[in-house]
Amino acid sequence: MTSDTDLQPDYRTTTRRQILLALGTSLLASSFGSFAQQVKKSVVVGVLRYGDRLSTEANVTAFKQGLEALGYIEGKNLTLQLRFADGKAERLAALAEELVRLKVDVIMAMDTPSTRAAQRATGVIPIVIGTATDPVGSGLVASLAHPGGNTTGLSNMASDISPKRLEMLVTVVPKLSRVAVLLNPSNPATRAELKSLEEANKSVGLKLLALDAETPEQIERAFSAMVTQRAEGVIITNDGLFSQQRNQIAELALKTRIPSLCGIRAFSDAGLLISYGQNNSENYRRAATYVDKIVKGAKPSTCRSSRGPQLSLSST
Repeated sequence: MTSDTDLQPDYRTTTRRQILLALGTSLLASSFGSFAQQVKKSVVVGVLRYGDRLSTEANVTAFKQGLEALGYIEGKNLTLQLRFADGKAERLAALAEELVRLKVDVIMAMDTPSTRAAQRATGVIPIVIGTATDPVGSGLVASLAHPGGNTTGLSNMASDISPKRLEMLVTVVPKLSRVAVLLNPSNPATRAELKSLEEANKSVGLKLLALDAETPEQIERAFSAMVTQRAEGVIITNDGLFSQQRNQIAELALKTRIPSLCGIRAFSDAGLLISYGQNNSENYRRAATYVDKIVKGAKPSTCRSSRGPQLSLSST
């Protein structure tokens, strides 16, 4: 296995677009400016996640490391209020409202559904997006350069690189003609990925089979439908529930012998064929810089949102 930032030996080419994205995010990171105001004696950060604690542990750890590097030490001048919906979208609203009642200084919403829930709960408390597929298209921010409102943060570029995932699947599966796409109807970001795939598919001509699942039971039924509909490959869209259920998804992909591709490395670690996407841990580590600037006086409406900094490819 490779490290999070290394490519497998067969995939060492770096596209011009990736280089430009990396340079662009470096410039965005430096565009915040400096703020003379000192850190408050104690900062309370609410963390809201659609998935469960276990599947989120590495990303929460990366977020803590990012904060620690900036001088925020949990138990000293930092308190984290962690809330997990365990893959149940209906729980997010109550959890977001609980964080508002606790009067946290900042809410770090780890995904698109969490960000939406936080925005519905407060228009005052600053919200930092840990990672979202399409913050602008999903209506979370007005634009990356000028987010507006009380929200800023990072994008995982999932819809931008979905065409590359389709290209990879076509490359590794000879004579591919039917591809399933696993979507969560509770997460609008997965539809953005489907739209990107549909656009890319215009030049490929495959049959795309969109299958919805928002519970573990529905995930199993979706794989049964893939077999019935003779899917020859499956693309797993980025989603907190799917990340939480990645072991189940990997087992089903192996059982049905359907080549699988996703955007999060943890999936390939669990047994899916290929993952290609953002280094999510690095995204959450960088989210700490947004929290720091906001605590020191920056307004979310003027803090540029940006794309995450690194692409990672791995395979089983």
